[in-house]
Amino acid sequence: MQDFRNVVAWQKAHALVLRLYEQTKSFPREETFGLTMQLRRRAVTIAMQIAEGAGRPGNDEFSADLRRAASGCNELEYLVLLTGDLGYWGAEDRGAFTEQVSEVRRIIFGLLRTF
Repeated sequence: MQDFRNVVAWQKAHALVLRLYEQTKSFPREETFGLTMQLRRRAVTIAMQIAEGAGRPGNDEFSADLRRAASGCNELEYLVLLTGDLGYWGAEDRGAFTEQVSEVRRIIFGLLRTF
């Protein structure tokens, strides 16, 4: 069991959440309960799963939460791709978010290798 705020994967995921919230403020109003909510919810869930796992007493439980967070990264990466394809983000924003999501996923998989 550890303080989730000390887990680098959570720190990176939290930074991603904050950036997504900022970047989705300018999305069209009709996307408020669609793509905007999906992007935000998925990003928050990734950070929450890392935090939840860090608070569990054993590595098996933490590993399971980390695997779910990594899977969530795949979902979020698709949503980022969709956002670009719909024209809400340009190639630069889409590329930056894709890299940020990939970094979180890489860190999660690195952490999983330590168990």
